[in-house]
Amino acid sequence: MKIIALEEHFTTRALREANADHPLTKMYDLLADAGQWQKGAEIPAGITDLGDGRLADMDAAGIDMQLLSQTVPATESLASTAAVRLAAEANDVIAEAVSAHPDRFAGFATLPMSEPKTAADELDRTVSQLGFRGAMVNGHVGGRYLDDEFFWPVFERAEALGVPIYLHPTRPPQAVFDACYAGFSPVVTEILGTAAWGWHVDTGLHALRLIIGGVFDRFPNLQIIIGHMGETLPSMIWRVEDRMGKLVKLDRPIPHYFTQNFHITISGVFDYAPFASAVHAIGIDRIMFAVDYPYSTNTAGKQFLDSLPISPGDKEKIAHLNAERLLGLAK
Repeated sequence: MKIIALEEHFTTRALREANADHPLTKMYDLLADAGQWQKGAEIPAGITDLGDGRLADMDAAGIDMQLLSQTVPATESLASTAAVRLAAEANDVIAEAVSAHPDRFAGFATLPMSEPKTAADELDRTVSQLGFRGAMVNGHVGGRYLDDEFFWPVFERAEALGVPIYLHPTRPPQAVFDACYAGFSPVVTEILGTAAWGWHVDTGLHALRLIIGGVFDRFPNLQIIIGHMGETLPSMIWRVEDRMGKLVKLDRPIPHYFTQNFHITISGVFDYAPFASAVHAIGIDRIMFAVDYPYSTNTAGKQFLDSLPISPGDKEKIAHLNAERLLGLAK
């Protein structure tokens, strides 16, 4: 069975250096201090490798293809000039890896979202000239969420190109972080506010803001991918509609946007209960495989896929067919 993994990260050294003072970069150091990762090595191991080491890890687990994307922090918190330059450089690095291994890698673009028109042009360049399959945006941009019409040139271009935007988490805005997650040890505070809880509920909220803000009424064919079994939304989308559906002025019910404009990957959440909730909320045809490499292991992701008590046909959909259809990967 062919397996395509959609949320598989890397970084350039230039972007890591530009984000040296970002709280998430410091969080990685805290995790190393806590024994999560080996100190002195690149954090996490494998994050800059787009060659033999990554391919060997994929082969060992039976992963056929990775969609490469810049890890968080990316360009979203950088000054515009640096964001424009470093996004293009990162995209060129992905393009080189894809060119070297076109049957193993494909790319999601990094975009300088603080300059939406430039970001739209960079999306166009990467899709039209480099063969990328969409873009990944890491959450809010300096506390500004993407339902703000300021960012809509990117959505307009994505819809015109027929490619999805992968909405990936980032650290919640500082005021939210301080109010909700402070008060524990530094490492516990950071993880609670990010990968354990905070950035998932923040991304679920972000997705809701796109719906409620009218993004899909303006761009009805736009497709958004969210990871981590749907960022808490599958279990809550009914409640949102039940309590708020009549209050918002939209063309369609809220769950309709979820089932027609969103896709979910299983990245880094290898548990059956959230999977069952995702299937119930969005349907098997909109769920795709992902590992969240190298933050999660290829082996763990593959073992979870193998363990799912679903039909072989549905497993093929999750493993590769849904991704091939959405991203135009089928040969």
